Amino acid sequence: MTAFADHDAYIAAAPEALRPLLIHLRAQLNQTLPDVDEVIRYDMPGFGSPVIAGYAAFSKQCGLYVSKGAISAYANDIAAAGLKATKTGVTFSPGKPIPDELVAALALYSRKELGV
Repeated sequence: MTAFADHDAYIAAAPEALRPLLIHLRAQLNQTLPDVDEVIRYDMPGFGSPVIAGYAAFSKQCGLYVSKGAISAYANDIAAAGLKATKTGVTFSPGKPIPDELVAALALYSRKELGV
């Protein structure tokens, strides 16, 4: 497993087709959580300690990871966007990107739930 020094290194190592999504997601999270530090935890980029929101790239899709409560609270919005959710994440791809307003809502809810 590769250890990444920072978000830039993680994005550079991601599949080329997914890099624009990751760059945009990172910018959206920085805008939504401007006072939160970027971190690498479990070889994955995230924001805050504890991690309020994190993201990952796989071979054909990306994931945004937040608190369980955020996923539950926005389950209808996630489904309406045509995206799949797990207990703590939402997967998206170049063909079905995650809407900016959903990223912001999930990150802010996660922050509130974690009390950070």
